[in-house]
Amino acid sequence: MKAIDWKSVPSPSYVVDERLLKRNLEILDSVQQRTGCDILLALKGFSMFSTFPLVSKYLKGVTASSLFEARLGYEEFGKEVHAYSPAYAEHEIDEYLKYIDHIVFNSFNQLNKYKQKIQQLDKHVSIGLRVNPGYSEVETALYDPCALNSRLGIPFDQFRPDELDGVEGLHFHAMCEQNSDVLERILPHFEEKYGKYLHQMKWVNFGGGHHITRPDYDIDKLVDLINYIKNKYDVQVILEPGEAIALNTGYLVATVLDIVKNGMEIAILDTSATCHMPDVLEMPYRPQIIGASTPNDKPYTYRLGGMTCLAGDVIGDYSFDEPLKPGDKIVFTDMAHYTMVKNHMFNGVNLPSICLYNDEEGIKVVRQFKYEDYRNRLS
Repeated sequence: MKAIDWKSVPSPSYVVDERLLKRNLEILDSVQQRTGCDILLALKGFSMFSTFPLVSKYLKGVTASSLFEARLGYEEFGKEVHAYSPAYAEHEIDEYLKYIDHIVFNSFNQLNKYKQKIQQLDKHVSIGLRVNPGYSEVETALYDPCALNSRLGIPFDQFRPDELDGVEGLHFHAMCEQNSDVLERILPHFEEKYGKYLHQMKWVNFGGGHHITRPDYDIDKLVDLINYIKNKYDVQVILEPGEAIALNTGYLVATVLDIVKNGMEIAILDTSATCHMPDVLEMPYRPQIIGASTPNDKPYTYRLGGMTCLAGDVIGDYSFDEPLKPGDKIVFTDMAHYTMVKNHMFNGVNLPSICLYNDEEGIKVVRQFKYEDYRNRLS
């Protein structure tokens, strides 16, 4: 595979490699072909709509968690739009219904509030309910949808079987960056509580968190689980990963601005953990850098810090073969998902440019940001 010339990339910038994105999409499509399931792009993880012409060749549609995501999917993706929200605001619901094909409610209260409106539409919008299987193996509490007292999904003791009229599907989400063996352990809990209601449904949505495009993911097991549920209950199975679509397809290119010393060498970059890769602080995790290693593994160790005034705007400690100096490029890997969708302009720091790469066109700058983008978010 042809190497990207990082010197030709503006800094800072996100770069998505279309070759790697296509590889992921082909893996996901193989699951669709082997099972007949529908795989959707969860826009909360990856919303780079300049890639939608490619992504839409492989996936059935998108899933949205807000009105703006639903509109983006409708206008830019051009296929099915599914929606889920913990609650839908009354002043938004009419516009929501212009864009979507499926809607999932988080409570019977919301279902009963909007069901008649949906059933009176000129088009069919399939109605679903999100349920909570009460079991997960997510270690980070911030990302555990089945944690104690979770607001996400109807717990079994609040389920009302006598109010399922008009409901065509059940949705559950109990995973985060996990393999299919976790799904295998979740399904018995889901079936025990809600399986008997699946016989009257048209579809079931396994939610997101499936790391299908990770090298060690057990795709054969996933295929078996999908086919098991599909055949047992005669339902269409839907998956809606966000991260798996863009996993390991993108980079964040940054530049060293200065080197300071306070007990150790500290490199200040033209990017920011808090602004441009917030999951580094929220998850938390340590991103990989091309050509770098763990502290003290290589001769020269540095702490990499962002350019905001937040004291904790620190990316991590890394070692390099050569001393860093102002002007050097730093390339972070796996920076496509949960970066562009979560970044912000704290401190007035500008957003990275957004770029695509393919062998035919090389680096293509899709979007650059200006002062007006910062100003227009304020008042």
